[in-house]
Amino acid sequence: MPMLCWNQIDTVLLDMDGTLLDLHFDNHFWMEHIPQKYAHNNNISLAEARARLDVEFVKVAGTLDWYCLDYWADILKLDIVAAKREIQHLIRMRDDTIPFLDALKNSGREVIIVTNAHPNSLSLKVEQTQLDHHIDHMISTHQFGVSKESQLLWQQLHHQLNFNPQRTLFVDDSLPILGAAKQFGIAHLLAVSNPDSKMPSRQVDEFVATDDFRELLVDIQASSQN
Repeated sequence: MPMLCWNQIDTVLLDMDGTLLDLHFDNHFWMEHIPQKYAHNNNISLAEARARLDVEFVKVAGTLDWYCLDYWADILKLDIVAAKREIQHLIRMRDDTIPFLDALKNSGREVIIVTNAHPNSLSLKVEQTQLDHHIDHMISTHQFGVSKESQLLWQQLHHQLNFNPQRTLFVDDSLPILGAAKQFGIAHLLAVSNPDSKMPSRQVDEFVATDDFRELLVDIQASSQN
């Protein structure tokens, strides 16, 4: 039995980090690279740097500021984009991403990336991966001034793209964001259970989940578009 009802899906909205790209880069950047730089710049221990950063992270979790490089550059007094470039070699696509995207495109479906990533981060990742060659459109939620956790984003996104929520699939590694999409009325939802290649897969009970997009390819290829 297919995991998803592909004959009922016309539009595919995809998260980027942790869904199409390995989340290891972002996790390493915020959990290791930035704490080390912050500790060095402020002449404090790594433990103290982590403690201070944790306080700042909690303040804006789930908001657009959480994803805003300008916000963090101001708060931490660091050049965040330059810091990302220092470890840009860690930016990589998941092994199953290109086969998945190509199958979606070949099936005639509209494929759109909707990411909370800041435009400067999005540009860097596209530069490193050429991800844009495999999709129809790329949207950073920063252009709407609100993140995917908010119903306001889904309302604005729907207005701009004019997709049919009942015939749309949304794929993300964030369970709260999938919950927000479900609340809006997106009928088809898929969770990524292994966003970081350096960490074990999670047990996901709330949504249909996958740890390898390639298990979807036969069903995608078998489905036809009217």
